[in-house]
Amino acid sequence: MLFSELGLGPDVLRAIEDKGYTQPTPIQEQAIPWVLQGRDVLGCAQTGTGKTASFTLPMISILASGRARARMPRSLILEPTRELAAQVAESFETYGKHHKLSMALLIGGETFTEQVKRLDRGVDVLIATPGRLIDLFERGNIMLNDIKVFVIDEADRMLDMGFIPDIERIVSKLPKLRQTLFFSATMPPEIRRLADAFLSNPKEVTVAPPASPSETVTQAMVLVHEEDKRKALRHLLRTEDVKNAFIFCNRKRDVAILQKSLESHGFNAGALHGDMVQSKRTETLEAFKKGEITLLVCSDVAARGLDVQGLSHVFNFDVPVSAEDYVHRIGRTGRAGRMGRAFTLASPLDGKQVSAIGRLIKREIPLIAIDGLESAEFLSEDEARRGRSRGRGKDKERGDRAPRAERAERPDREERAPREERQARDDRQPREDRPSRDERPVREDRQPREERQPRESLAATESRRQEPRRDRDRDRRRRRDEDEDDTPVIGFGDHMPAFMLRSARRPAPIESTEQSSQEG
Repeated sequence: MLFSELGLGPDVLRAIEDKGYTQPTPIQEQAIPWVLQGRDVLGCAQTGTGKTASFTLPMISILASGRARARMPRSLILEPTRELAAQVAESFETYGKHHKLSMALLIGGETFTEQVKRLDRGVDVLIATPGRLIDLFERGNIMLNDIKVFVIDEADRMLDMGFIPDIERIVSKLPKLRQTLFFSATMPPEIRRLADAFLSNPKEVTVAPPASPSETVTQAMVLVHEEDKRKALRHLLRTEDVKNAFIFCNRKRDVAILQKSLESHGFNAGALHGDMVQSKRTETLEAFKKGEITLLVCSDVAARGLDVQGLSHVFNFDVPVSAEDYVHRIGRTGRAGRMGRAFTLASPLDGKQVSAIGRLIKREIPLIAIDGLESAEFLSEDEARRGRSRGRGKDKERGDRAPRAERAERPDREERAPREERQARDDRQPREDRPSRDERPVREDRQPREERQPRESLAATESRRQEPRRDRDRDRRRRRDEDEDDTPVIGFGDHMPAFMLRSARRPAPIESTEQSSQEG
């Protein structure tokens, strides 16, 4: 089947031809017609199958008619990482170059100012990570009630990264009448439950068995002691024809350590992990794509969806904790029909994880030996558990040290000469006899001590502390009542102020006016 038979618009077909593609991949062939019909789609396909184009191409045709309003995007695509969001944005720019669709990329690590300006002008396609989208929504810079097409990409990775509560909150803000496209590389029960909640009568599209590695990838495993893993990696890098490669570590702090170790041994290596600022991450990834960096030491932030053309090798410096992550890691190579090679460095503690990977891919990974390095064997689960409890921190700096057997033995200590025995000193003066001490006076008989009362127990003390206060209040009222008399007090009572005891001087009588006039 050709792209021209899928029902895409002429401008989209022209952009596909400019890219050099003529035939769709299986996921594109099955999903694009249903998306163009407006149906909800549940897609399960491994990475590297053209999953991104299976929703970007029909979305461009659907959104070609219409216009977005300020702060009200017409479509929303959620991605788990900044790199995946940037990659989807790049896909829209490539295939939508003959349209006038506006697009905004909302990811962390960049300023809000430019993103808000784009939203104010109105966008047709909004590509975002959940955290930044919620931040802008809470600030009032975006409204989600005009979304026509909603896409959740890499849903299983969203689950692993703890984004499901954020996604449920975002979905609650969307209109009920919308088209939802749900894509995942694996389909565990939790993802199935989310799909049932978000989708309405979806059309399910499954291209390959979940989490099955591509047949174009040659796999191999090296089982060595933990302290020999760096030597084994350097041996593989020198003997293999490595054009460019991803080197995966389980922990972000190990990424920087391994990258510096490779640089110190003359390898052209860069680092990529989640703690780096966005500008540095973008700069490192672009340098790797341009060939300025040959080896990219990274954490699982780069394991999903990153499409680097012609990646020749993948090295798992640490066996991934999740068996699904193994498939996603090695899926970076062997794409588009090209051959790729994937090597995993395992230690005796990794037997459980390696067994889980074998059960998932339904085959064992072939073991190879490294010349000059002692091969190891997997420990039992109990032994591995005890080994992990002691921690692997001590092994980090051992990689470049010589094995314990190769270290120079310490010279034996010289035997010390025995000490000479001390000779007895004859010239010591005999000790003078001390004068006898006066005899102590006989003590008078002491009075017998009063028997101590037994100490109150802790429980009794606590119960006494918890007594209600009404008993103490009752005593206080009783003492106050004893001080009062029942006889009422009249006036000042028995106390007479001194000024009232003084005799008062009577005033002279005033004669009437008539008597005074008669006398006159």
